[in-house]
Amino acid sequence: MKQSLLFWLLAFLITAGTLVYQRVTGPTYPLSDKVMLNGKEISYILNRTHPGETNHSVKIETNDEAVTGYLLWKRHKTADEWKEELMLYNDGVLTAELPHQPPAGKLNYQIILNSGNDSITIPENKPVVIRFRGDVPSVVLIIHILAMFIGLLLSTRAGFECLRKEPKLKQITIWTIIVTAVGGLILGPIMQWYAFGAFWTGFPFGIDLTDNKTALALLFWIIAAIALRRSKIPERWVLAAAIITLIVYLIPHSVLGSELDYSKEQQQTIQSP
Repeated sequence: MKQSLLFWLLAFLITAGTLVYQRVTGPTYPLSDKVMLNGKEISYILNRTHPGETNHSVKIETNDEAVTGYLLWKRHKTADEWKEELMLYNDGVLTAELPHQPPAGKLNYQIILNSGNDSITIPENKPVVIRFRGDVPSVVLIIHILAMFIGLLLSTRAGFECLRKEPKLKQITIWTIIVTAVGGLILGPIMQWYAFGAFWTGFPFGIDLTDNKTALALLFWIIAAIALRRSKIPERWVLAAAIITLIVYLIPHSVLGSELDYSKEQQQTIQSP
């Protein structure tokens, strides 16, 4: 009993840590840092995803009317010229807007701040990439996140179960498959539809890594379930499925996610009557 509780606790900690890591290392997690401008420290948080049908407001808190700013932006992976927007100062904050884009459309943007004879570009090395998407109903989002969390929790716990002398793997393997399928293959595509207008953008229709890695993890769990009946050492297959699932979840969220091809969109616009 104590060993079982220990395994559940370890599985929970690994699951929570993995999902936090996956989220914060993903390309849609806000970019934050601090810079020095004319002897003054300025903190910033720049979003890399925008839901809904509105423009995106870019804000920098300076608390100094002497600091002026410009927002530079262009469409991602295009030969567009950079556009420049003057940032307006109000209540200590400089603000400018990025124009709304179609679902999966991306913009590159940077900010130039000036104070006296000093000037700085934020971020300094390369522009921020922000992706626009549609609104996802909260109930779908919450259930999806819970299902993916529980699926990884069950998977990790199944891996620990393999360490027992007489592991009981059938029930936890079946539940891992069911929960992962609901979260990744049912609710995942529903989220994709609301966000980007497509149910599935993984293999064989695209290279969306989120879709592909979910399908890969589920495939290995189905193989593990078959091995429970046909293999003399089924725990090896279950452990392999648990390790592969953990590796899959360590891949940052939204890497190689849905992305609008502006060249194709422009061609469609020109051809439309």
